[in-house]
Amino acid sequence: MPEVSMFRLYVLRAMYLFTVVGLGVFLWPGIINPARHWALAEGQQSSCMLAAFSLLGLLGLRYPLQMLPVLLWEALWKTLWLLLVPFPQWRAGQVDKTLQPAIFACSMVVLVYLAIPWGYVYAHYVKAHGDRWR
Repeated sequence: MPEVSMFRLYVLRAMYLFTVVGLGVFLWPGIINPARHWALAEGQQSSCMLAAFSLLGLLGLRYPLQMLPVLLWEALWKTLWLLLVPFPQWRAGQVDKTLQPAIFACSMVVLVYLAIPWGYVYAHYVKAHGDRWR
C-alpha cells in the first residue's frame, strides 16, 4: 500500500480547512439566522447538507485520510453538477448569468482533485478487498 507523505497530509488538511472556512463564512451565518437565508425547502435541504459537510471537514483536519470519502463525495457532486447543468448551456452558447457564481464556486473542485492522494485512493478503495458480506 502506498504511503502518504507528510506534505500530502498537510495538503489534505489545507483542503479541509479551505472548505470549512469557506462554508463558515458563506453558509453558517444563514444557518445561525435562518429567517434571512431560507426561503425554500430545497434551500434548507442543501444548506443543511453543506453544514454537515463543513462539520465533517473539521474531522478531516484531524483525520485527513479517514475522511477522504468526504472529499471524494465533494469532487463527484461538483463535477456532476458542472457537467449536467452549466456545461450543456455553455455548449449551446446560453450560459445563465445567474449561475455564474455557482459555476465559479464549483469550479474550485480542481483543487480537490489536486489534493486527493490518488495512489492511496486506488490502493484502499479500488484494489483492496472489501469488507465481507456474511
